[in-house]
Amino acid sequence: MSIKTIEAREVERLLESGNPLNIIDVRENDEVAQGMIPTATHIPLEEISNRIHELDSSKEYVMVCRSGKRSEKACAILASSQIAVVNMSGGMLSWKGKITNK
Repeated sequence: MSIKTIEAREVERLLESGNPLNIIDVRENDEVAQGMIPTATHIPLEEISNRIHELDSSKEYVMVCRSGKRSEKACAILASSQIAVVNMSGGMLSWKGKITNK
């Protein structure tokens, strides 16, 4: 199963043009405290399996972590539960857009 990917700059462009993306940040609490994409929802990777019920299977989710590896794991978990996912390649290391501190 290959997982779709999207570049960080494309995510930023879509957000700036008003597209309502469903972004999930799977990093740890201390990483998220340093800043995250303003519209993102924080669900740490180890909680993803237990929180699948919070997601809407009719929507597509953009998964984000620091570099793209953990978000790829999260994509695999969600895809196996029929949730549409896209991995933001390069993760927050590639993100040049706005960030917010939660």
